[in-house]
Amino acid sequence: MSPIEILKIALNALRANKMRSFLTMLGIIIGVASVIVMVSISSGASSQIEKAVASLGTNILTVFPGADFRARREGAGSARPLSESDVKAIEQLPGVVAVSGSLSAGAQLIYGNVNWSTQVQGVHEAYFGIRDWDVQTGREFTSQEARSGAKVAVIGATTAKQLFGSSDPVGARIRVNRVPFTVIGVLQSKGQSGFGQDQDDTVLIPISTMRNRIRGNTDVTVPNNVGTLQVQVDTSDDLGPVSDEITDLLRERRHIQPGQDNDFMVGNRAEFIRTRTEALNTMSLLLAATGGVALVVGGIGIMNIMLVSVTERTREIGLRMAIGARRKVILSQFLGEATTLCILGGIIGIFLGAGISTIMALVGSWPITIDLWTVLTAIAASAFVGIFFGFYPARKASMLNPIEALRYE
Repeated sequence: MSPIEILKIALNALRANKMRSFLTMLGIIIGVASVIVMVSISSGASSQIEKAVASLGTNILTVFPGADFRARREGAGSARPLSESDVKAIEQLPGVVAVSGSLSAGAQLIYGNVNWSTQVQGVHEAYFGIRDWDVQTGREFTSQEARSGAKVAVIGATTAKQLFGSSDPVGARIRVNRVPFTVIGVLQSKGQSGFGQDQDDTVLIPISTMRNRIRGNTDVTVPNNVGTLQVQVDTSDDLGPVSDEITDLLRERRHIQPGQDNDFMVGNRAEFIRTRTEALNTMSLLLAATGGVALVVGGIGIMNIMLVSVTERTREIGLRMAIGARRKVILSQFLGEATTLCILGGIIGIFLGAGISTIMALVGSWPITIDLWTVLTAIAASAFVGIFFGFYPARKASMLNPIEALRYE
């Protein structure tokens, strides 16, 4: 008997008991749909996180003043701040491409009769290259402007829209906390960071200007405070060695004795990506296990229904055997019915899961990703469940004695 004939017989048998067939498929439908929903949301969240971290740069180390995460100390910012001399020392290390400090403060911007509250960052001129953030119109500030405390500003796309609308901001004068600044450039749009933060709602000014005019240079111990450091290394493969070199250098400069905890932290974004990937892989395995349990439950239901079907159709089986049907044909017929039942349930589950995922994405603004590999895996898993759990009932049907089957009431 050809596979097409087996499929036709299976479909006819399923149509004969539509409601029972649907209820039997329900377990498979729910199992596959739940897997599609969970995997699509998990994959979407993973890609969003990777995109967010990639937008910050994967070959960048971040140095925080404050206690090491592993130490039972106060949090970031609890130790002596980093200084301009630290920046110069780190720039000399092999593998380091560029270093920039970052001092942040909330500020009120005023242009004419328009007010806008945003985050102002004082940075070195290298910050633009480290963040791979080009200027769309105008220019970046120079190293001379960064050192001299020039009152110039490069603003983000959102800030430009809020203050100037459709007008060209370059050359305009704005007030940042009542301090006049000249807008010399507008940054290219980066969009949201993936963590809900609008990266374009920002103002970048020279770090010396931030210290002296916006925040006020109140730190007596470190008058050249640079806040958090962004360190760009040559390649992501150099992150580990350069991180160790920075740690050794700062321990020496900050006179930390052997055995003492660091009063700073060196963050590795590549390590963050690996940690997140491992966590997401673990989550994916748990989700797959949950979906697998649902499929097993559905498979047991299919086995039970197929056993009932074999009992109900015992005389039909005996008649087929009596007119010459071989045991292999009977086995193929019932195995085909179970497999068809599971595959149809899997296809319905895929569409149901995709629909639920789409609705959740629209309502909750969650990213989803449904790839072909997930769909093919769901169909293959459904077929496997049909073959595995349908084999015993099919074999039982094929092993019936034709004479006893014809006598069955």
